[in-house]
Amino acid sequence: MPTPSRPVVTAIDATPLLGVRTGVGVSVAGFITALAADPGVDVVGYSLSAAAGKSMPELLPPATRAGRSVPIPAAALLRMWARFDHPAVELWTGPVDVVHGTNFVVPPARSAARLVTVHDLTCVRFPELCSPTSLRYPGLIRRALDHGASVHTVSQSVANEIVDHFQVDATRVHVIHNGLTPLPAPLPRDLAEPPYMLAIGTVEPRKGLADLVAAFDRIADSIPDVHLKIAGPAGWGEDALDAGIRSARHTDRIDRIGWVEDRSTLMAGARLLAYPSLYEGFGLPPLEAMSLGVPVVATTAGAIPEVVGDAALLVAPRDGAALAEALLVAATDATARARLIAAGTERVPLFTWERAGRQLADLYRSLADARD
Repeated sequence: MPTPSRPVVTAIDATPLLGVRTGVGVSVAGFITALAADPGVDVVGYSLSAAAGKSMPELLPPATRAGRSVPIPAAALLRMWARFDHPAVELWTGPVDVVHGTNFVVPPARSAARLVTVHDLTCVRFPELCSPTSLRYPGLIRRALDHGASVHTVSQSVANEIVDHFQVDATRVHVIHNGLTPLPAPLPRDLAEPPYMLAIGTVEPRKGLADLVAAFDRIADSIPDVHLKIAGPAGWGEDALDAGIRSARHTDRIDRIGWVEDRSTLMAGARLLAYPSLYEGFGLPPLEAMSLGVPVVATTAGAIPEVVGDAALLVAPRDGAALAEALLVAATDATARARLIAAGTERVPLFTWERAGRQLADLYRSLADARD
């Protein structure tokens, strides 16, 4: 049992730190970095990737330590944990007080309290938009809940969905919002480059990128100098997006640019950020855009209104006409743009990793104490 003089030893799934960091990876990096600065928490990062090898210690922040590398493929682990309570997390970490599965899956444990982060319930609400791996998540979450795990989620919107779908007591679901990692100072904009709207995110159906292409095409004649850039890693959903771009009348003004390392300069140079998601458990890109003084057009899907407040133009998901009109307003109406920029500047300081880390450390201690 941890005492006030001993940190809570916490095993944290750091697998999302590997590779290109999309939303979950950015979230996990923010939480781990904040926790590393808290003397009340001793962080042990483990990975469910058999290929992680020696790279994990290099990805973890100072004042944390890496668990053992265990050569078991993640897919095999998910199959085992869907039915059995082994292998336990201590195989990777040794004895711990709490194990935090940061990406929908929390390993079994011999004695540690268990916490699983559920970023959203796309796998329940829109299974047709999910990969085969994601479709395993509901069963794994249910099994973890049935064996006493608690849930962390990043928005009240998702917390309400979890309580409703899994019929779990609301006291077992803990909301701790993501913070915002400050972006590097952007480079000066290339004045020779045409102005552009920006969408950023993994290419997958729930991001609504095909809807965005159609909406942009609808208003492109009214803003003949503006392009649309779509940035982000490839995902599953490429065919629908590519087909939409090919069929657009203004296909020559729609640019897919893949993953961009300097997202700060890319975002700061945009006329606006478009975030047309069909569903979101949080949504970091709108906050990033606000921090750089860029207006945001988004949907009312999931937790987006909870995150952006009144600092974005919001439309219903899949309402192409409303999305097109909002894009046009945010791109051309000086009064609306000024209001959105000012509101975004006020909104951003509400979301910090320091606060999120303190809240998560308090939750770890509470779970460890309750276990004992």
